Amino acid sequence: MHDELSETHIVGDDTHQQIVRAEDCPLLARRLVSHVGVGDAAPPYKVVRTNLSGAYLHACLGGEGRMLLDGRWRPHRAGMVTLAPAHVLHAFHAVQNKRWQYCWVRYMPQSPRSAIEGMTPLITRVDPKPLSDAILGLYHEVNSGGDIAATALWIDLIEHYVKRYTEPLRNEERLSKLWAEVTADLGHPWTLDQLAVIAGISGEHLRRLCQTRLGRSPMQQLTYLRVQQAAQVLATTDKRVEDVAFEVGYQNPFAFSNAFKRMTGFRPSRFQRRRTPAAARRG
Repeated sequence: MHDELSETHIVGDDTHQQIVRAEDCPLLARRLVSHVGVGDAAPPYKVVRTNLSGAYLHACLGGEGRMLLDGRWRPHRAGMVTLAPAHVLHAFHAVQNKRWQYCWVRYMPQSPRSAIEGMTPLITRVDPKPLSDAILGLYHEVNSGGDIAATALWIDLIEHYVKRYTEPLRNEERLSKLWAEVTADLGHPWTLDQLAVIAGISGEHLRRLCQTRLGRSPMQQLTYLRVQQAAQVLATTDKRVEDVAFEVGYQNPFAFSNAFKRMTGFRPSRFQRRRTPAAARRG
């Protein structure tokens, strides 16, 4: 993962993007959205964000790219929506000899979407074209004068589809109850059997359900929640790494450090040293 530790933004002449940024659209800024866009990429297109400050939704419309999530490279193909949380290493790139069509929504750090519970699943499979159409509608509206009422409607539509993609648990009460209880007490030494009891189903059923709804196993989801909480604390406070590890359920600081590096790209101590002065002041 060493090559991913440098901030990178390479677009290239053969990549085309239509982007609406918050600075050009005050209504987008009010929704705490940093930018949205639709793209058609080819190599050498490559983006590496070593500290993703706000959550990022990326949907593939066609072709194929690669996305780094939870510390692993994953193919990004048509119908896949990936959800990258804040405070992690985030990277994606076009694949040699292939084009990649996609759309995205990037949230500001202060958005509720950038909170731990704001975007839960890793990968979901849906039809992202309606989201793409809404983003293009906003793009054309902003670039043709920006009627306020029409602009607001396009943003409402974008938010509608983001909500649909990012809240797979809203109709799954068992998982919703389970992860709410776990998030409230991440320091507890949770086991798969305990998680299954809270959900009221067998361990195997819970595993299948989490894999389908979240793109992770139950224990992977637990690790994700713990690392996300730890990243949030390390990014905004001066707490010692050992204390943060204990708070989120790790008795062994070395095990915590390994899990944290796998998901964020950095050891906890180095991650904390990278905080901006503004973040330190907020802590």
